Amino acid sequence: MIPRSLFNLSAFVLSGALLAGCSAVDRIENIGQAPALAPVGAGLSGDANRRVGMPMPQPERIVYEPNSLWRSGSRAFFRDQRASREGDILTVKIDIADSAKVDNTSKRSRDNSEDANLSNFFGLESNLSHVLPDAVDPTNLVGAGSTSSSTGTGSVNRQESIALTIAAVVTQTLPNGNLVIAGRQEVRVNNEVRELTVQGVVRPEDISNTNTIEHTQIAEARISYGGRGQITDVQQPRYGQQLYDILMPF
Repeated sequence: MIPRSLFNLSAFVLSGALLAGCSAVDRIENIGQAPALAPVGAGLSGDANRRVGMPMPQPERIVYEPNSLWRSGSRAFFRDQRASREGDILTVKIDIADSAKVDNTSKRSRDNSEDANLSNFFGLESNLSHVLPDAVDPTNLVGAGSTSSSTGTGSVNRQESIALTIAAVVTQTLPNGNLVIAGRQEVRVNNEVRELTVQGVVRPEDISNTNTIEHTQIAEARISYGGRGQITDVQQPRYGQQLYDILMPF
C-alpha cells in the first residue's frame, strides 16, 4: 500500500514534469547549439496576420472618366513608392521615452460615542432591578463608543526608453484605405535571440515621402521587445517555483 503522502508528492512531481516536458525536451536536444531562427515569413503568419475587423464606411466607387487622366475617388494623381497595398514594405521608427510618477496619500479617522438613560419610564424604572442585575443604573443604561483610523500611501515611479527601427509589411488594406501592418525582427548574438515585433493600423497619409512612419502614428499599436536563449532562461524562475507561486495562497 502506497502511503498517501508519497502518492501526493508523486502527483505533484508528475504535474510539474508535464508542464515543463515539451520545453525541457527541446532544450535538452539543443544543448551546445545556438537557438534556431524562425524561417523567413514566419512573422507574417499566425496571429500577426490575423484579419482585422473594424467598423468601416462604404468604400468609394472609382469612376474612369473618358479622355481624362484623373480617376474619381483616387487619392493621388501620380503613383509614388510609398507602401499602399498588401505586401508593400515600410519602415517603422520606434522612439519611446515615457515616464510616469504618481504619489497618493490618504488618511481617515473616526470617533463615535453613544449614551442613553432610562431615568423615567412610567414609574417602572425602579423595577428594573427585578429583571436586570442590581448594578444597573437607569440614568446610565446604555454607553457605547468606537474609534477607527486608517492611513494609506502609494507611489508609482516608472521610466521606459526604447529606440528602434524595424521594417513592416502591409498585411491588409481596410475598406477606408487604412493599412494593417505587421513586422518581426530577430537578431542572434551568441546564444541569445532578441525579438522585436510591431503591429497596428496606419493611414497612408501619415507615411512620409521616405516610406517611414513614427510609432505614435500607429493606431492599435502592439510593440514587443524581448528575447529568448540561455540568458533569458537564467533570468526566469524555475518551473517548480512558478507553480508554487501560483498554487500557494499565502
